[in-house]
Amino acid sequence: MNFVKRAGLSLRARKVRTAVLLGIFVVICTLLLGGFLLQGASARQEADAQRTIGVDVTLKAKGLTPALADRLGSSPQVHRYNPRLPIEADARGVEPLESDVPRPGGNRSGAKGQRHLALNGVRDSELLLPFSYGSNKITAGRGITPEDADRQVAVVERRLAEKNGLKVGDTIRAETADGKRTVPLTVVGIHRDSTQDPSRWTPPQLLPGNTLYVPVRTAQQLGPGAADLAEAVFRIGSPEQAEQLHAEARRLLGTASFDFRVNDKAYKDQVRPIQRVGTFSRLIVRLIAVAGALVLGLIVMLQIRERRDELGMLLSLGEKKWKLIGQHTVEVAAVALPAVAVAALAGQIAAQQAGDALLGHQEPAASPRPRAPDTSADSPEMRVEPSDLGKVAGIGLGISLVSTVVPGIGILRLHPRSILTDSE
Repeated sequence: MNFVKRAGLSLRARKVRTAVLLGIFVVICTLLLGGFLLQGASARQEADAQRTIGVDVTLKAKGLTPALADRLGSSPQVHRYNPRLPIEADARGVEPLESDVPRPGGNRSGAKGQRHLALNGVRDSELLLPFSYGSNKITAGRGITPEDADRQVAVVERRLAEKNGLKVGDTIRAETADGKRTVPLTVVGIHRDSTQDPSRWTPPQLLPGNTLYVPVRTAQQLGPGAADLAEAVFRIGSPEQAEQLHAEARRLLGTASFDFRVNDKAYKDQVRPIQRVGTFSRLIVRLIAVAGALVLGLIVMLQIRERRDELGMLLSLGEKKWKLIGQHTVEVAAVALPAVAVAALAGQIAAQQAGDALLGHQEPAASPRPRAPDTSADSPEMRVEPSDLGKVAGIGLGISLVSTVVPGIGILRLHPRSILTDSE
């Protein structure tokens, strides 16, 4: 009789044993699938955190121009970047704020020819430290974005806007450094700077209310000529990529010394716990695979001892020993496959609860870079992928093979007479 058919008859004849094996395999496959689902969810959350949180690298150097910052920002490690080019300017029809404290010497307005507004040429205002940490907030409109590179737009401070009756959509005309022409700037946003006015006299261009943000190219048009950036901030995916970015900066800047600072505290606070969950889930998968093979191996070994008479009878009838081992393997594998289907249903529910517990509350109570309102932490998405089911099925079949072949090695050393005459 074909050993595959004989395996099917044996499973039907031993319903209780078959049910026990099925229950064990369902538990093993459910735990395995849950481990793979946790791995997938943690990987997705880590990738999302790298995009939204990332690691900020601040670069300061002599000779750091907007063109060099753009070249460094095009590196594959960089997700977002923001150069900052500060200049001083004036705007026609706009009355700047002045210090409430008289200037020593009696001249309240300052030196003749002095510029009254501080313009910061930026590419992505969200990466500016005050906006990133929440001390500055957009109260109307929006900030400067990379799409504004070729536009003549501006974001003004709330106090300056209130004094001059400015609102989103209005146009102001900023003077160039030589005063010969003006550049029209459309107000696209109004921001609030939490910094209070100084208690002593301060030049107008240093007052927080006189700060405007414009695109870098606009600042170059208004400035006195070629100028170096004050700094450039690059957001990368992980701290490990900082060395690659440092090497690229060294290549572009040559032998000139530069200040390269990595701020990865927010990344460590929110990403490292997710990575620990991924490592924990991988450890669970390995332990379950080893433990499952051991448990099933012991069960099969006991079954082989209980079925010695059957084995001896089959061997005496001329059945090959490898077919006896194959029969046990088919019996266990036939139970493993339906267990995967049952685990696909049970694992989704169990893993979702485990994911909520392990990954659903990773945001620390005090984060140095708060999340935006629309990026609040959500429960991890636990998706049963075909690849996960394939892995579970593969490991399950591997366990069934190991748990039957290893104990079945003893069959190869036995002879029909020794089996039938052995009282043990």
